[in-house]
Amino acid sequence: MPAESDSEPAPAAAEPDPEQVAEADAEPGGITADPPPPLSRRPRTLVLAAGAVVAVAAVVTVAVLAGGGHGTDAADAKGGTPTPAADGLPHTAVDVSTGSCGKGWTRPRAGTQVFDLHNSGGSASEVYLADPKSGKLYGELEGLAPGTTRSMLVDLGSGTYAFKCLQEDTDAVTGPSVTVPGTTSQGPATLPVTQHDMIPPTLGYQQWIGARMSELARGTAVLKADIDRGDLTAAKRDWLSAHLVYERMGAAYGTFGDADGAINGTAARTPGAVDDPSFTGFHRVEYGLWHGAAASSLKAPAAKLDSDVRALRDSWSQARMDPADMGLRAHEIMENTEQFELTGRTDYGSGTNLATARANLDGTREILTRLRSLLAPRDPALPQLDAALDRLQHALDAAGHGGSWTPLDRLGRAQREQINADTGALLEQLAPVAAIFDVRRTA
Repeated sequence: MPAESDSEPAPAAAEPDPEQVAEADAEPGGITADPPPPLSRRPRTLVLAAGAVVAVAAVVTVAVLAGGGHGTDAADAKGGTPTPAADGLPHTAVDVSTGSCGKGWTRPRAGTQVFDLHNSGGSASEVYLADPKSGKLYGELEGLAPGTTRSMLVDLGSGTYAFKCLQEDTDAVTGPSVTVPGTTSQGPATLPVTQHDMIPPTLGYQQWIGARMSELARGTAVLKADIDRGDLTAAKRDWLSAHLVYERMGAAYGTFGDADGAINGTAARTPGAVDDPSFTGFHRVEYGLWHGAAASSLKAPAAKLDSDVRALRDSWSQARMDPADMGLRAHEIMENTEQFELTGRTDYGSGTNLATARANLDGTREILTRLRSLLAPRDPALPQLDAALDRLQHALDAAGHGGSWTPLDRLGRAQREQINADTGALLEQLAPVAAIFDVRRTA
């Protein structure tokens, strides 16, 4: 999914603390003759560089290193004998191909070690090191190109293991089982998640979103009615209520398609961009409400917002969320919160970014609730994640006062630093969730 660009307008209120402003927010020199169109604020996908090595799960500390990082050539370890490298760890050269998956690992040992995996096949391959009986993964490497060698760092205890090679356009091949002798306890591992595992929580979440759609449509209808009768005080109150309903649905934004931009889009960061007819939705109404616009001028934006919401609600029963995306969303929602809400970049005058951040946190909790039965046996740090959620909720709730919220620029320094620190700590705890729910091939 596309990320929000730096072409948004500077916030009308809640000027960011200089310490919180990212270098990327710097305004470019000059103004272009043709401003870019408004962009939708959507969760950013966790993008991995091409050929990157993916950890099975940071929470279980399974480390997978980029090839060449240990200073050992694969040829130095041929024959299966672990060869110490500059890093002081034993290395073993292992072949990865459909015909010789796992060949070379003939002298197994316990402890921390490195496998130098060489793809002798004709296409890119994924490689897993797994317990062939339980299916637990002890190491994983993606995008191993033909003819290349990259390294996998693992910590193995006594037990039976096998490499699994999954080359493009071919069936998975499991290499010979290898038994590590002794009585050492097995190292960190995680159970893989399949597409089938993800279907029930995804369907449950889609149904939850459907219920929120009806709530959202009621909220925008009330907002429209407020503006139609000229009661802008009520409109400000009901704008926030409806907007927070939408903000709690963050895991579905990618499925909303163009509707997300129409309903919750932002304007380009150029003079006059807020007057562009293509700038619509909640933030367009927000800008008018908190910048002294007459009720008559807000009737059309409010009506369009209500119409777009009802169209989304009516089409939702035909939408299909991708189960493979579910694990990413909890982290993405809070990543956007840190990048956009806690810097004030999406504030068009209401000063309610902390309320939005709190709604985003609710959205993250909802996703985790749906995934919890799968996450509990796979994430030994789940209690720490729960604690991080509670800490941030407490910090954000301290900025709420009934129906009003402290604007970012009125937070005390200590309070702002606490919110930022708690958000960062939560993101660290959420990062492994995305790795755990990275759907893997099984055949």
